Amino acid sequence: MSALCPICNKRKAGRFCPAKGETICAQCCGTEREVTIDCTPDCGYLLAAHRYEAERKAPVSASDVPFPDVEIPSSLIHEYRGAISGLAFAILKSAASQTGIVDKDVLVALQALAEKYRTLDSGIYYERPPDDLYSRAVYDSLDKYVEDIRKQLGEQGVSGKVKDRDVFHFLVFLLRVGLSQTNGRPKTRMYLEFLRSQFPKSAAAPEEPSRIIVP
Repeated sequence: MSALCPICNKRKAGRFCPAKGETICAQCCGTEREVTIDCTPDCGYLLAAHRYEAERKAPVSASDVPFPDVEIPSSLIHEYRGAISGLAFAILKSAASQTGIVDKDVLVALQALAEKYRTLDSGIYYERPPDDLYSRAVYDSLDKYVEDIRKQLGEQGVSGKVKDRDVFHFLVFLLRVGLSQTNGRPKTRMYLEFLRSQFPKSAAAPEEPSRIIVP
């Protein structure tokens, strides 16, 4: 007699779940994936689901676009692709140091930091870092990267090269890319996996040209 799925205790278990270390039913795999189950990135069912979702994902609706009044010059993204790659790399380093970080933590951090740099550009300093531990870790990592790159430019005598408005645009860009690359499930890491795909080698330098596509 086949064992019952340990999640629903109703249906027959027939699909091994690497995250739970046991066999569950196909229906619970589909409904609980990245919701209550913290899926491992190498799960074949997860990868297949992500491919399916990516092929059928609709564009982010106009009402959901963050900072809808902001137009990001494509020339700016091209000129500072190294800085944007560095910010993406900073996100990945945070996720590597805090394995509980998921897409929503990254998006919250990007939103909060973008708000900070929007106020800085207007001449007002206002900062409200995320309260959540994981979102705050990403926020701090991104903020530190911006400070470091400005320090390096200052040592080169071009400290005013990257303006607050530029940083704001970089963050909004990454936020919009994130919304276009995630599926919205509470435990998904689709955006993080997308960013990892931009750095095929784990030791890739943040300054290498970005392959992120403008959405």
